Amino acid sequence: MKQALLCMSHSPLLHHLDPPADVKASVEAAFDQARAFVTSFDPDVIVNFGPDHYNGFFYDLMPPFCIGYKAKGSGDYDSFAGDLDVPEAIAEELAQFVMDQGLDIAISRQMEVDHGAVQPMEIIYGDVASKPLIPVFVNSVARPFVKVARVRKFGEAVGEYFKNSDKKVLFIGSGGLSHDPPVPQIATANEAQRKMLTDGRNPTPEARAARQQRVIDTAVKFAANEADIMDLNPEWDRGFLDVCASGNVEDFDSYTADDMDAVAGHSSHEVRNWVAAYSALRACGEYEITYEFYRPIKEYISGFAVTTAVLREP
Repeated sequence: MKQALLCMSHSPLLHHLDPPADVKASVEAAFDQARAFVTSFDPDVIVNFGPDHYNGFFYDLMPPFCIGYKAKGSGDYDSFAGDLDVPEAIAEELAQFVMDQGLDIAISRQMEVDHGAVQPMEIIYGDVASKPLIPVFVNSVARPFVKVARVRKFGEAVGEYFKNSDKKVLFIGSGGLSHDPPVPQIATANEAQRKMLTDGRNPTPEARAARQQRVIDTAVKFAANEADIMDLNPEWDRGFLDVCASGNVEDFDSYTADDMDAVAGHSSHEVRNWVAAYSALRACGEYEITYEFYRPIKEYISGFAVTTAVLREP
C-alpha cells in the first residue's frame, strides 16, 4: 500500500473551549484512531491540503491553489510556529507536473500556514516538522472560488504524480464541514476589516489576541444558542461524507459556492481540501473507508469529522 488518506476537521477552539465531557471523549477517541492509522501506515512523505484564515494568504494576492516549496507556521491560536520539513525537490516536481496537466497554480518559496493546515499534524505527531510534508493551499474562505470540479481535477493531478511513486504517501485534507464562524466577508467588511483581509500580515500580539478572543466569545454564545451565526447542518455534512465514502469523486462537482454558503455556512468551503485529498487518492486507485467519525460540535463551531481511507486490494 503506497497511498493512504486522512481527512479531518480542525478548529482553533480545540484547546480553548471544551464541549461536554462525552463529546470531548468521542473526539479524543477519533484522534486516537487517526494516530493509530497514520502510525501503522508510516508515510515517507505527507501531502497536506489545507486552508488559510487570513494569516498567510490575503486579498493582495489570493490564488485558488498554491504549492509550498518552503513553509513556516504562523503560530495563530498557539499553533505550530516553526519551519516545516518540506522536501523541496519533490514539491517543485509536483508543481511542474500539475501545471503540465493544464492546471494553473501558484507556488511559494516562503509559504505561511496557519492552524487550519497544521492542526492534523499537531494531533498526529505533535511536532509538525517531524515528517517531510508538502503544504498545498486550497482557497477556502476568500471569494471568488473556482468550481469544485476544478478542485477535484487539481486533486487528481496531485494523485497522478504520486501514483507510481516509490514512496509511501499520505494525503491529508484539513477542514470543517458545515460551519459559519465570524470570519469577515469582503463584500460586507468595514474599512478596518478590509485592510486586514487585504494585508493583515504580522499583526501585533494584541491585535491577534483580540481577533482570536472574538472567535472564542462567539463559540461560547453559539454553544448557548445565543450567537448570530448560521447553525450547523448535520444533514448536509452526512451527505458530503457519503460522497467521500462512495468513491465517486465526480459527484463533488455538483456542489456550488452559493448553495454551500446558503445551507452550510461561509466556511463550509473548507471541504474543498477533502475534495482535493479524496480525488488525489482516487487517482491512485479505488479506495475504501476504514474509519469514520462525525459529530456536530457547537463549541468548535463545526460539523466535526475524521475519516481514513486506503486503496482496495487488487
